[in-house]
Amino acid sequence: MSDGSGSDSDTRPLGAKAYDEPSVFTPESLLAEARRQKGLSETSVPDVCVLDPDGDIVRHLVETDRATVDPAWPGYHTDLYRFERGGETFGIVGRAVGAPFAVLVAEQLFAAGCEFLVSVTSAGQVRQRDDPPYFVLIERALRDEGTSRHYRDPGADAALDTDLRNRIEPECSSASRPVYTGATWTTDAPFRETETAIQRARSEGVLAVEMEAAALYTFAAVRDHPVACFAHVTNRMGRAEEDFEKGRANGSRDALEIVDIAAAGWRSMG
Repeated sequence: MSDGSGSDSDTRPLGAKAYDEPSVFTPESLLAEARRQKGLSETSVPDVCVLDPDGDIVRHLVETDRATVDPAWPGYHTDLYRFERGGETFGIVGRAVGAPFAVLVAEQLFAAGCEFLVSVTSAGQVRQRDDPPYFVLIERALRDEGTSRHYRDPGADAALDTDLRNRIEPECSSASRPVYTGATWTTDAPFRETETAIQRARSEGVLAVEMEAAALYTFAAVRDHPVACFAHVTNRMGRAEEDFEKGRANGSRDALEIVDIAAAGWRSMG
Protein backbone atom coordinates (compact mmCIF):
# COMPACT_ATOMS: atom_id res chain seq x y z
CA MET A 1 0.00 0.00 0.00
CA SER A 2 1.28 3.47 -0.81
CA ASP A 3 2.25 5.70 2.08
CA GLY A 4 1.78 8.80 -0.08
CA SER A 5 5.48 9.55 -0.07
CA GLY A 6 6.00 8.85 -3.79
CA SER A 7 8.86 6.46 -3.00
CA ASP A 8 10.28 4.08 -5.56
CA SER A 9 8.51 1.18 -3.84
CA ASP A 10 5.17 2.63 -5.04
CA THR A 11 5.97 1.98 -8.69
CA ARG A 12 8.54 -0.83 -8.62
CA PRO A 13 6.15 -3.67 -9.64
CA LEU A 14 4.90 -1.77 -12.70
CA GLY A 15 8.45 -0.72 -13.49
CA ALA A 16 9.54 -4.33 -14.10
CA LYS A 17 8.80 -4.36 -17.85
CA ALA A 18 10.97 -7.35 -18.85
CA TYR A 19 11.43 -5.94 -22.34
CA ASP A 20 12.77 -9.19 -23.81
CA GLU A 21 9.83 -11.21 -22.54
CA PRO A 22 6.92 -11.79 -24.98
CA SER A 23 3.48 -10.46 -24.13
CA VAL A 24 0.82 -12.88 -22.91
CA PHE A 25 -1.85 -10.88 -24.76
CA THR A 26 -1.18 -10.54 -28.49
CA PRO A 27 -2.85 -8.64 -31.35
CA GLU A 28 -3.25 -11.93 -33.20
CA SER A 29 -5.37 -13.38 -30.39
CA LEU A 30 -7.49 -10.23 -30.21
CA LEU A 31 -8.17 -10.31 -33.95
CA ALA A 32 -8.91 -14.05 -33.88
CA GLU A 33 -11.50 -13.62 -31.14
CA ALA A 34 -13.05 -10.62 -32.88
CA ARG A 35 -13.39 -12.64 -36.09
CA ARG A 36 -14.98 -15.51 -34.16
CA GLN A 37 -17.47 -13.27 -32.39
CA LYS A 38 -18.39 -11.31 -35.53
CA GLY A 39 -18.36 -14.26 -37.93
CA LEU A 40 -15.66 -12.73 -40.12
CA SER A 41 -13.32 -14.50 -42.50
CA GLU A 42 -9.58 -13.92 -42.20
CA THR A 43 -8.76 -11.32 -44.85
CA SER A 44 -5.51 -9.38 -45.12
CA VAL A 45 -5.51 -5.60 -45.00
CA PRO A 46 -3.77 -3.70 -47.83
CA ASP A 47 0.03 -3.69 -47.89
CA VAL A 48 0.15 0.05 -47.18
CA CYS A 49 -2.05 1.43 -44.41
CA VAL A 50 -2.51 4.94 -43.05
CA LEU A 51 -3.23 6.37 -39.62
CA ASP A 52 -5.30 9.55 -39.80
CA PRO A 53 -5.62 10.81 -36.21
CA ASP A 54 -7.73 13.85 -37.14
CA GLY A 55 -10.10 11.85 -39.33
CA ASP A 56 -10.09 14.54 -42.03
CA ILE A 57 -8.57 12.29 -44.70
CA VAL A 58 -11.14 9.56 -44.08
CA ARG A 59 -13.95 12.11 -44.11
CA HIS A 60 -12.75 13.59 -47.39
CA LEU A 61 -12.42 10.17 -49.05
CA VAL A 62 -15.90 9.11 -47.93
CA GLU A 63 -17.52 12.40 -48.95
CA THR A 64 -15.98 12.11 -52.43
CA ASP A 65 -17.05 8.45 -52.76
CA ARG A 66 -13.48 7.18 -52.89
CA ALA A 67 -13.41 5.03 -49.74
CA THR A 68 -15.53 2.20 -48.43
CA VAL A 69 -15.61 0.47 -45.06
CA ASP A 70 -13.85 -2.89 -45.04
CA PRO A 71 -16.49 -5.30 -43.67
CA ALA A 72 -13.83 -7.90 -42.83
CA TRP A 73 -11.80 -5.64 -40.49
CA PRO A 74 -12.02 -7.24 -37.03
CA GLY A 75 -10.85 -4.29 -34.90
CA TYR A 76 -13.12 -3.66 -31.93
CA HIS A 77 -12.48 0.07 -31.65
CA THR A 78 -12.06 1.23 -35.23
CA ASP A 79 -13.25 1.05 -38.80
CA LEU A 80 -10.82 0.32 -41.62
CA TYR A 81 -11.56 1.98 -44.94
CA ARG A 82 -10.12 0.95 -48.31
CA PHE A 83 -9.35 3.42 -51.08
CA GLU A 84 -7.42 3.40 -54.34
CA ARG A 85 -4.77 5.75 -55.71
CA GLY A 86 -2.62 5.14 -58.75
CA GLY A 87 -3.97 1.64 -59.17
CA GLU A 88 -3.03 0.61 -55.63
CA THR A 89 -5.36 -0.15 -52.73
CA PHE A 90 -4.62 1.48 -49.38
CA GLY A 91 -6.13 0.96 -45.95
CA ILE A 92 -6.84 3.85 -43.58
CA VAL A 93 -8.00 4.16 -39.98
CA GLY A 94 -9.23 7.51 -38.72
CA ARG A 95 -9.26 9.18 -35.30
CA ALA A 96 -6.63 6.96 -33.69
CA VAL A 97 -5.45 9.92 -31.60
CA GLY A 98 -2.57 9.72 -29.16
CA ALA A 99 0.25 7.26 -28.57
CA PRO A 100 -1.69 4.40 -26.89
CA PHE A 101 -4.47 4.33 -29.49
CA ALA A 102 -2.08 4.71 -32.44
CA VAL A 103 0.10 1.81 -31.32
CA LEU A 104 -2.92 -0.34 -30.45
CA VAL A 105 -4.13 0.06 -34.05
CA ALA A 106 -0.63 -0.32 -35.50
CA GLU A 107 -0.18 -3.67 -33.73
CA GLN A 108 -3.49 -4.88 -35.16
CA LEU A 109 -2.77 -3.66 -38.69
CA PHE A 110 0.58 -5.44 -38.91
CA ALA A 111 -0.95 -8.59 -37.41
CA ALA A 112 -3.60 -8.41 -40.15
CA GLY A 113 -1.11 -8.18 -43.02
CA CYS A 114 -0.02 -4.55 -43.26
CA GLU A 115 3.55 -4.25 -44.56
CA PHE A 116 4.09 -0.47 -44.31
CA LEU A 117 2.34 2.10 -42.12
CA VAL A 118 2.18 5.86 -42.67
CA SER A 119 0.94 8.28 -40.01
CA VAL A 120 -0.03 11.86 -40.93
CA THR A 121 -0.94 13.81 -37.81
CA SER A 122 -1.70 17.45 -37.04
CA ALA A 123 1.06 19.23 -35.16
CA GLY A 124 1.78 22.53 -33.49
CA GLN A 125 4.71 24.65 -34.56
CA VAL A 126 7.59 24.79 -32.08
CA ARG A 127 10.38 26.18 -34.24
CA GLN A 128 9.35 28.13 -37.34
CA ARG A 129 10.46 26.73 -40.68
CA ASP A 130 7.60 28.18 -42.73
CA ASP A 131 4.08 29.56 -42.40
CA PRO A 132 1.57 26.77 -41.71
CA PRO A 133 0.39 24.54 -43.20
CA TYR A 134 3.43 22.45 -44.14
CA PHE A 135 4.78 18.99 -43.35
CA VAL A 136 7.66 17.53 -41.36
CA LEU A 137 9.04 14.10 -42.14
CA ILE A 138 9.75 13.09 -38.56
CA GLU A 139 13.25 11.67 -38.32
CA ARG A 140 13.27 11.58 -34.51
CA ALA A 141 10.76 12.24 -31.75
CA LEU A 142 11.22 13.12 -28.09
CA ARG A 143 9.59 10.42 -25.97
CA ASP A 144 7.41 12.54 -23.69
CA GLU A 145 4.65 9.92 -23.61
CA GLY A 146 4.11 6.64 -21.81
CA THR A 147 3.42 4.04 -24.47
CA SER A 148 6.98 3.73 -25.78
CA ARG A 149 8.22 2.85 -22.29
CA HIS A 150 6.29 -0.40 -22.44
CA TYR A 151 8.30 -1.43 -25.53
CA ARG A 152 11.80 -0.17 -24.75
CA ASP A 153 13.59 1.19 -21.70
CA PRO A 154 13.42 4.96 -21.28
CA GLY A 155 15.53 7.09 -23.58
CA ALA A 156 15.37 10.53 -25.04
CA ASP A 157 14.45 9.87 -28.64
CA ALA A 158 12.74 7.46 -31.01
CA ALA A 159 13.86 7.52 -34.63
CA LEU A 160 12.72 6.77 -38.15
CA ASP A 161 14.62 3.88 -39.71
CA THR A 162 17.61 5.37 -41.53
CA ASP A 163 17.17 3.36 -44.73
CA LEU A 164 13.50 4.27 -44.89
CA ARG A 165 14.29 7.95 -44.33
CA ASN A 166 16.90 7.90 -47.09
CA ARG A 167 14.30 6.50 -49.49
CA ILE A 168 11.40 8.78 -48.54
CA GLU A 169 13.21 12.09 -48.07
CA PRO A 170 14.21 12.58 -51.74
CA GLU A 171 10.62 11.83 -52.82
CA CYS A 172 9.37 14.69 -50.67
CA SER A 173 10.79 17.27 -53.07
CA SER A 174 7.85 16.60 -55.39
CA ALA A 175 5.20 17.54 -52.80
CA SER A 176 2.92 20.53 -53.41
CA ARG A 177 3.43 21.73 -49.83
CA PRO A 178 6.88 22.11 -48.26
CA VAL A 179 8.18 19.05 -46.45
CA TYR A 180 11.02 19.49 -43.97
CA THR A 181 12.91 16.68 -42.27
CA GLY A 182 13.37 17.14 -38.56
CA ALA A 183 12.46 16.35 -34.99
CA THR A 184 9.19 16.52 -33.08
CA TRP A 185 8.14 16.32 -29.48
CA THR A 186 5.54 13.64 -28.72
CA THR A 187 3.34 14.40 -25.73
CA ASP A 188 0.37 12.73 -24.06
CA ALA A 189 -0.87 16.05 -22.67
CA PRO A 190 -1.39 18.76 -25.31
CA PHE A 191 -2.88 21.15 -22.79
CA ARG A 192 0.30 20.97 -20.70
CA GLU A 193 2.55 22.46 -23.38
CA THR A 194 4.06 25.05 -21.04
CA GLU A 195 6.46 27.77 -22.10
CA THR A 196 9.26 25.99 -20.22
CA ALA A 197 8.56 22.74 -22.04
CA ILE A 198 8.37 24.51 -25.40
CA GLN A 199 11.70 26.26 -24.82
CA ARG A 200 13.27 22.94 -23.81
CA ALA A 201 12.01 21.35 -27.02
CA ARG A 202 13.33 24.25 -29.09
CA SER A 203 16.73 23.87 -27.48
CA GLU A 204 16.79 20.27 -28.72
CA GLY A 205 16.03 21.28 -32.30
CA VAL A 206 12.38 20.27 -32.26
CA LEU A 207 10.23 21.66 -35.08
CA ALA A 208 6.75 20.62 -33.95
CA VAL A 209 4.71 18.93 -31.23
CA GLU A 210 2.38 15.98 -31.86
CA MET A 211 0.98 12.96 -30.03
CA GLU A 212 1.98 9.69 -31.73
CA ALA A 213 5.38 9.53 -33.43
CA ALA A 214 7.66 8.55 -30.55
CA ALA A 215 5.48 5.60 -29.64
CA LEU A 216 5.02 4.49 -33.25
CA TYR A 217 8.77 4.64 -33.93
CA THR A 218 9.62 2.72 -30.76
CA PHE A 219 7.02 0.09 -31.64
CA ALA A 220 8.44 -0.06 -35.18
CA ALA A 221 12.00 -0.60 -33.97
CA VAL A 222 11.09 -3.26 -31.44
CA ARG A 223 8.70 -5.15 -33.72
CA ASP A 224 10.86 -4.61 -36.83
CA HIS A 225 8.04 -3.06 -38.86
CA PRO A 226 8.43 -0.13 -41.29
CA VAL A 227 6.60 2.99 -40.09
CA ALA A 228 6.93 6.57 -41.34
CA CYS A 229 5.42 9.50 -39.46
CA PHE A 230 4.67 12.95 -40.82
CA ALA A 231 3.65 16.01 -38.83
CA HIS A 232 1.17 18.25 -40.64
CA VAL A 233 2.07 21.56 -39.02
CA THR A 234 -1.21 23.47 -39.02
CA ASN A 235 -1.07 25.73 -36.00
CA ARG A 236 0.93 27.78 -33.52
CA MET A 237 -0.80 26.14 -30.54
CA GLY A 238 -3.74 28.55 -30.76
CA ARG A 239 -1.54 31.62 -30.26
CA ALA A 240 -2.25 33.16 -33.68
CA GLU A 241 -5.42 34.39 -35.34
CA GLU A 242 -7.14 31.98 -37.72
CA ASP A 243 -5.01 29.11 -36.45
CA PHE A 244 -5.51 25.40 -37.25
CA GLU A 245 -6.17 25.97 -40.96
CA LYS A 246 -5.03 23.01 -43.07
CA GLY A 247 -5.76 24.34 -46.54
CA ARG A 248 -7.86 22.81 -49.33
CA ALA A 249 -10.21 20.00 -48.28
CA ASN A 250 -8.95 20.41 -44.70
CA GLY A 251 -5.50 19.43 -45.92
CA SER A 252 -6.64 16.01 -47.08
CA ARG A 253 -5.45 16.35 -50.67
CA ASP A 254 -2.01 17.43 -49.52
CA ALA A 255 -1.91 14.64 -46.93
CA LEU A 256 -2.83 12.01 -49.53
CA GLU A 257 0.01 13.28 -51.69
CA ILE A 258 2.32 12.70 -48.70
CA VAL A 259 0.98 9.15 -48.39
CA ASP A 260 1.80 8.54 -52.07
CA ILE A 261 5.31 9.89 -51.53
CA ALA A 262 5.93 7.73 -48.48
CA ALA A 263 4.61 4.62 -50.22
CA ALA A 264 6.83 5.27 -53.26
CA GLY A 265 9.87 5.58 -51.01
CA TRP A 266 9.06 2.37 -49.18
CA ARG A 267 8.46 0.46 -52.42
CA SER A 268 11.83 1.59 -53.75
CA MET A 269 13.50 -0.42 -50.97
CA GLY A 270 12.52 -3.55 -52.88
